[in-house]
Amino acid sequence: MEKTTAEQAGEAIAAVDRAQRQVAAEVGLPRIYWWGMAAGWLALGLIDQFGPAWLTVVGTLGFGMGHSAFAARLLGGRRRTDRLQVSAAVAGRRVPFVVVGMLLGLVGVTILAAMTLKADGAGHPTLWAAALTAAVTGFGGPEILRALLRWSRA
Repeated sequence: MEKTTAEQAGEAIAAVDRAQRQVAAEVGLPRIYWWGMAAGWLALGLIDQFGPAWLTVVGTLGFGMGHSAFAARLLGGRRRTDRLQVSAAVAGRRVPFVVVGMLLGLVGVTILAAMTLKADGAGHPTLWAAALTAAVTGFGGPEILRALLRWSRA
């Protein structure tokens, strides 16, 4: 074995850090997760707008339980694809908190949009608010999550 210089060791550590950052950049939730969330959001908007109040409550609870069951496996951000499964240390332990915070923010956006649309006299304000949030979630969910993870250093 030849002797390793401090410069070579530094380069090796930098290469490992770069590789780890590249893998961590791939961590996230699959696109189908976001479209499933968007479909659920839209379904809840339809139920709330046209169904009885008890069905809205049941639908919301069912959506929450279904999301919990599905997301429990994915929420760690470590299994975005079948090809990539990384340790929690690489994925970051804050990913679930960031995802839950993002979803709570989307709930707030939905409520604010519905209240604004209702105050403006729009027809079917909850449906339009749900459609807006569903579009944001489906089209921009992964990008928003990536930005929030970067911002929170998760």
